[in-house]
Amino acid sequence: MSKPVVLIAEELSAATVDALGPDFDIRHVDGTDRPALFAALADASAVLVRSATQLDAEAIGHAPQLKVIARAGVGLDNVEIPAATAAGVMVVNAPTSNIVSAAELAIAHLLGLARHIPAADASLKRGEWKRSAYTGVELYEKTVGIVGLGRIGVLVAERLAAFGTKLIAFDPFVSPARAAQLGVELRSLDELMAESDFITIHIPRTPETVGLIGEAQFALAKPSLRIVNASRGGIIDEAALAQALRDGRIAGAGIDVFVSEPPKDDALTSAPNIQVTPHLGASTDEAQEKAGVAVARSVRLALSGDLVPDAVNVAGGIIDEYVRPGIPLAERLGQFVAGLAAGPVEAVDVAVHGELAGYDVKVLRLAALKGFFSSIVSEQVTFVNAPVIAESRGVTSALTADERSDEYRNVVEVVAATSDGRRVSVEGTLTGPKQVEKIVGVNGQSVEVPMADHFVVMEYVDRPGIVAAYGAAFGEAEINIAGMQIARTSAGGDALSIITIDQVAPDALVEQVGAAIEATTIRQIGIRPL
Repeated sequence: MSKPVVLIAEELSAATVDALGPDFDIRHVDGTDRPALFAALADASAVLVRSATQLDAEAIGHAPQLKVIARAGVGLDNVEIPAATAAGVMVVNAPTSNIVSAAELAIAHLLGLARHIPAADASLKRGEWKRSAYTGVELYEKTVGIVGLGRIGVLVAERLAAFGTKLIAFDPFVSPARAAQLGVELRSLDELMAESDFITIHIPRTPETVGLIGEAQFALAKPSLRIVNASRGGIIDEAALAQALRDGRIAGAGIDVFVSEPPKDDALTSAPNIQVTPHLGASTDEAQEKAGVAVARSVRLALSGDLVPDAVNVAGGIIDEYVRPGIPLAERLGQFVAGLAAGPVEAVDVAVHGELAGYDVKVLRLAALKGFFSSIVSEQVTFVNAPVIAESRGVTSALTADERSDEYRNVVEVVAATSDGRRVSVEGTLTGPKQVEKIVGVNGQSVEVPMADHFVVMEYVDRPGIVAAYGAAFGEAEINIAGMQIARTSAGGDALSIITIDQVAPDALVEQVGAAIEATTIRQIGIRPL
């Protein structure tokens, strides 16, 4: 059996290849050579890139077997995420790989601006000795404005605190209490522009943040302001920044990122009092190795059909350890309800009851969908394409959660609405120190059966002789019944038997049993290995 092809389209560390391991056919291509890239993508299951390779809809269209795009870094400007999602391709990155490197580069730019280090270096190398021309300022007791208190912004704040600075920040998504914990005071953007001696930017580039700092903001700034952008190009209006520097409205700028990389002209880079670097935020040995190893691990998870915490186009993210054991349970319940439905469905809904309701449990809906469709479609189902498959088939899916659970600490329920108007459901839980998976409800009837590979579920009118009838039928066929539970609404009312058997029963036998007990429904359900 051939190994899945993993395509490396840009230079990555040797540790990246080591982290992939021996289970893949690893190939290399120059991702900037579009014809070569298209040819190499034809049989690739995964592709690893940095920032130079453009994985747009055209490229993805040449990759019919592609399951995961891995960006060894943080930014995803070179990956067309909607096209990947539509194709059922997971996109992953390494969101924490370069945060220390990026934070340290921002600090380096701040210090370089404060002490004129690049200009003084160039002057001395020209044979000049102009000490007075490069008199700088201290960071101590200066007001530093941080735009964005995400992971990198927080690291910058922690490092700047050691310099004895006053820290203020603009971030509409951070509470005053959280800011106070960091030793930071929140401001509006205009207030931050007016008060700051230094500003450093740490926000993503989005339609809302493009041009966030422009002519109007520079008009509010002190003439002594020095501003750093080691985040994303375009957040500062480049033309407005160049003009502010030329007019002396601000004292300096340190820029690592640009709208076009490399810049198309020198309008900004030739402005006075600017120090520039060619997008070096992630350019450290440590960051590159961490990024490569992180996405290699994500590729391994994705190609095995597991949840990938760093996937950007599928819900999930970092999964709480309390939630994680429920993922395989939900997936098996999805398989079970597919067997119960035994036909087209219009909705697959998930309800979480108990203590789990206090956690982020979106992943349990994905797991249930993955399990459901893995039982009824031929292609590989993953956490990213399960919602795509559902949408393509007109199947809706909802998640609800409540903290009430009368009998068990937690219960996960999967409900399918069939096209003929029926509703079928299964409930499961995890019990004991070993977190044993059990089915505790089927179609509204209470049972308690350990999860198994083979089930038969029978619904019928309660009356004597039923157990003897199906017990004899399975015994004569030499199919062992490993476990059994019976539930009923009342004596003589609706009843349900769920049995586990050691092997698949012939369809003819199942039909025979159904006829013998006059079952209203009988279903044989297989649970595939995850």
